[in-house]
Amino acid sequence: MKIVITDCDHDSLAEERAVADAAGAELLLAPSAAAADVVAAATGADALVVQYARVDADLLDALPTVRAVGRYGVGVDTVDVDACTARGVAVCNVPDYGTESVSDHAIALALAAARRIAWMDRRVRAGAGELAPLRPVHQFGGRVFGVVGLGLIGAATARKAAGLGYRVVATDARRAPGTTVDGVEVVTLDDLLARAHVVSLHVPLTEGTRHLIGAAELARMRPDAVVVNTSRGGVLDTAALADALRAGRLHGAGLDVFEEEPLPPGHPLATLDTAVLTPHLAWYSEESYGELKRRTVQNVVDVCAGRPPADVLNPEALGTPAGGRR
Repeated sequence: MKIVITDCDHDSLAEERAVADAAGAELLLAPSAAAADVVAAATGADALVVQYARVDADLLDALPTVRAVGRYGVGVDTVDVDACTARGVAVCNVPDYGTESVSDHAIALALAAARRIAWMDRRVRAGAGELAPLRPVHQFGGRVFGVVGLGLIGAATARKAAGLGYRVVATDARRAPGTTVDGVEVVTLDDLLARAHVVSLHVPLTEGTRHLIGAAELARMRPDAVVVNTSRGGVLDTAALADALRAGRLHGAGLDVFEEEPLPPGHPLATLDTAVLTPHLAWYSEESYGELKRRTVQNVVDVCAGRPPADVLNPEALGTPAGGRR
């Protein structure tokens, strides 16, 4: 069994090698994510493991022995799942490895933005510490925390927000308004935007969710509200958000993801004291990092060994011998 990692920014492949060695598999790292380098390294390979590299029909056709593609992470934006399915190639992600870490980070961003922690830190370092510019800041108890998307991470964020004393409401495409899920009231998006002091986004990026929160939605929010995004940058119209923050129409924002990553130097968001920004690392903790690496490789090992993997996006591809391409 031959597994090729197309690209990754990890400092070590020890976790991946341990899984591969236990399966008697050869594990290689391509010299770059460029298609030509991937093809050269992965000729004859049974599986690919990718972080940012694109996997499309042309690449798959150049690698007819590949039976599985494993993605480091939850999203598979760079993998053409339909092309994989058509060729009998299983696509595996790790949908829940970062549930605790990302929800921790969402809460941390919400609290930092609501309490203006980063802004106060900069003021102290500059020798200032007066109260007047900080006002108003409120305690959390009794305020409303809105969760957009009640998947694994959204549900974990809701649980943690409730533990801080927030009244939690949520909206979810799979849940009817007026119902309750684990003590969380399900409402419409419009209702959530009108009521919530924190709006935390936890939905995948699709054509239906692109700019789910745009200028019109931001205008419906409370002026003392905070927006948090740890999902995908495109879910939130960041230009509209920057305008709203600059005009003082929102209290603040906490963002770990952006429409363009890394955030370009001089981006309007980077100039705003009311925005707390982190570099798409909400997923990271030592615990989640190790789990991600192990499970990504284990998924493709299982596919290649003829076992059902723990996580697969296109189960219809399982059991198909390389899509009948050989």
